Amino acid sequence: MKALAKLRTVLRATRRSVGVFVRDVGHGLLEISHNSLAAVGLAVVAVLVLAAGNRDLVHEAEVQARAWLQSRHIARAEANGDVLLAINEPDAVSRATAADPGDLPRQQAAVAQWISRRYKVAPEPISRIVQEAWSIGQRAGLDPTLILAIMAIESSFNPFAQSTVGAQGLMQVMTHIHDDKYVPFGGNHAAFDPLTNLRVGVQVLKECIARAGSLEAGLRYYVGAANLPHDGGYAGRVLIEQSHLRRVADGKGVPLNAPSTPPATTVTTATFPAPATAPALAPAHTPLLPAPAVPAADPSRTGDEAPADGRVALLQP
Repeated sequence: MKALAKLRTVLRATRRSVGVFVRDVGHGLLEISHNSLAAVGLAVVAVLVLAAGNRDLVHEAEVQARAWLQSRHIARAEANGDVLLAINEPDAVSRATAADPGDLPRQQAAVAQWISRRYKVAPEPISRIVQEAWSIGQRAGLDPTLILAIMAIESSFNPFAQSTVGAQGLMQVMTHIHDDKYVPFGGNHAAFDPLTNLRVGVQVLKECIARAGSLEAGLRYYVGAANLPHDGGYAGRVLIEQSHLRRVADGKGVPLNAPSTPPATTVTTATFPAPATAPALAPAHTPLLPAPAVPAADPSRTGDEAPADGRVALLQP
């Protein structure tokens, strides 16, 4: 009995010792953990304080985080077979040349709507083009309806139009001749950006009018017919289209199929005096070669049926 009692005493003492040991170890680990967490917390706070004072560092961290999240998003989308979701690009809309027609002033909205219906193009991109024509026209001292009329005759508002001699874009500017004007916009490929092509075309037109001394003669320079007896009716078509646009801007009704071609007698007999030697000035187009006048493009036709501009048939490579 004494031996059993002594054994029990030893066991109780052993349990107490083990308990004390475990508690001491636990407290030690807890203290270490607290100290480690405190150290980590201090490190995080220090990094945040440092980052808050360095905007570049914050921006870089945000970019890296977005890139990582985007890559994970794309990986999940591809795994699920969702192609559009995998290649989504929320900022793509910033590249679109478009504006809400309802946001335009009354005159511009009326012109945009009429052009949209006459040339069968979407009202949103045309609204943005009309906005730009009004803005750049004011800066250049040119009537915006003249700018829009040139685009109508030149390309029927097709920003990717190209003539047989290489005139490109809305204003059908000869890119390789006026490549210096595209340098501020990043290079020649900007010719296919509608707004850039419009701006460059306006600059060329302004130079042509200033050098020629009048609007009609300036249009002859623009189309490359300064030294020819006639321009194939080009200036007449532009001015008639401009008169339509002016009437629309003034709130007057103009039929969608209103002709842009002058009467045949005007086209065949109208000539403009030209100097024996025209001043050196790069036209928007390669000079025209004498040829019989051809009818202007019918804007009621579809883009597949209509030529790139109203006088492609007069241009020779």
